[in-house]
Amino acid sequence: MTTLQSIIIGIVEGITEFLPVSSTAHMKFANPIVGINGKDAFVEMFEIVIQLAAILAVVVYYFKKFTNFKSISFYLKLVLAVLPALVLGSLLKKPIEKALGNLTFIAAIMILGGVVLLFVDKWFTKPTINKEEEITNTTAVKIGFFQVLAFVLPGLSRSAATIIGGMSQKLTRSVAAEFSFFLAVPTMFAASVKSGYDAYSHNHNVFVNSNLTSLVIGSVVAFVVALLSMQLMVNIVKKFGFKPFGIYRIIAGIIMLVLIYTQII
Repeated sequence: MTTLQSIIIGIVEGITEFLPVSSTAHMKFANPIVGINGKDAFVEMFEIVIQLAAILAVVVYYFKKFTNFKSISFYLKLVLAVLPALVLGSLLKKPIEKALGNLTFIAAIMILGGVVLLFVDKWFTKPTINKEEEITNTTAVKIGFFQVLAFVLPGLSRSAATIIGGMSQKLTRSVAAEFSFFLAVPTMFAASVKSGYDAYSHNHNVFVNSNLTSLVIGSVVAFVVALLSMQLMVNIVKKFGFKPFGIYRIIAGIIMLVLIYTQII
C-alpha cells in the first residue's frame, strides 16, 4: 500500500465512520478504485485498525465523559452493550467474512438501509430518554444486539444500526447518536486486537516497516477527519433527521452496483 493510498482510504474512513452510510462499504469500494487488493491480509487489518483510529476521536471529543471514573455505570453500560457483538461476532465469523467479500451484497444492503433511513424519523416520534444517564443496563444490551446486525449485514452501517436501535428504545436522536459513538470505542478496540492477531498468525511479515508506515498514516488521517465528521453528523441529525443520509445511501448503492456490473471494479 502506498502513502497516497493510505491517505485516501484514511479520508474515506474518517468522513464516513460516524455517518450512517457504512464506512466499511465505502472502503470496500474505494480500495479497488485506488488499486488496492482488498483480499490482502494487511489490507483487511488496515481497514479495521483505521476504524479504531477514527473512533478514538470520540475519546477526544467527549474527553471529560471518558475520564469521569466516578461514572462506573457508564462503563458498565458499554461493556454490556458490546457483549452481543463479541459473542455473536465470534460465532458468525465465517458468514461475516463471506459477506464482506461480496460487493454486490454490500451495495444491496446500502440501498435497503437507505430506504429504512427515509422513514426512521417517522417510526420513532415519542422519545422519553433525553440523557445518557437514563439508559438502563437492559436497554444498553438491546442496543448492542442491533449493533450485531451491522456485522452480519456489511453495508448496513454500525452507527446506523445502533442509532436506530437506540431510537427504538425511546432514546432521542441526539442521545442515540452519542451512545452509538461511545459504544464504537470498545467494539472497534476488540475488533482491532483480534484482526491484528489474526493477520500476524497468518503472516508474520505483515508488520514490516512499509506496512506500519501506511497503518500509522492512514490512522492519523482517519482520526483527524473523523473529529470533523462527528460534529457534522450531530448537526445534520439534529436539523434534518436521517432522511438526507437515506437519499445518499440509495444513490451511492446504485452507483456501486453500476461499477460492479460494468466491471469497473
